[in-house]
Amino acid sequence: MPFRKLLKWITGIFGKRKSIRLGFYGPPNVGKTTLANKISMDWTGEPVGKVSEIPHETREVQKKEHVVVQTDGRKVEMNLLDMPGIATKIDFEEFVAYGLDVKEAQKRAKEATKGVIEAIKWLENVDVALVIMDSTRDPYTQVNITIIGNLEARDIPVVIVANKIDLKNADPKRIKEAFPQHPVVEVSGLKGTKIDDLYKAIAKHSR
Repeated sequence: MPFRKLLKWITGIFGKRKSIRLGFYGPPNVGKTTLANKISMDWTGEPVGKVSEIPHETREVQKKEHVVVQTDGRKVEMNLLDMPGIATKIDFEEFVAYGLDVKEAQKRAKEATKGVIEAIKWLENVDVALVIMDSTRDPYTQVNITIIGNLEARDIPVVIVANKIDLKNADPKRIKEAFPQHPVVEVSGLKGTKIDDLYKAIAKHSR
């Protein structure tokens, strides 16, 4: 057996995972970066990335390492991986509608497309995935189904986050009904509502 494989085998039996790589997945503008910022601010005092109402603000994987969360009497060290939003179609005209000029919109669309590819590639580097969904939208979409299907195929533990429950028309029950095979945690990443429930769910699935 090659030394590298032998070392991995020994580590798998005797070693303990020092930290978990927590991936934030979901379509654009569901609050991935807002939620990542909330977690990071709670435990490090520093944000992960910039938030904008324009779709695909995050176009590269953003990382925040060594975030130590304390919940239920235990500590969980995490490396936060805030992924670009997953989309089946990216059209530069969408960004023009937000006030960007054509050249800037085309550049953003190109970067956003690369970001989607990067996010999929990073599935190989994720230990636990948070799939964030907007509680005000229909959860049963091609993007959500594709993300969860890819995670299930790789046996990556999934926690679905029903985000934006602070909004008047939020309906997290629809998310639970659409994906009953996975735990669903209702939160408001913006307000911090029920964020402790999310920490407990992450800790549970990182064992």
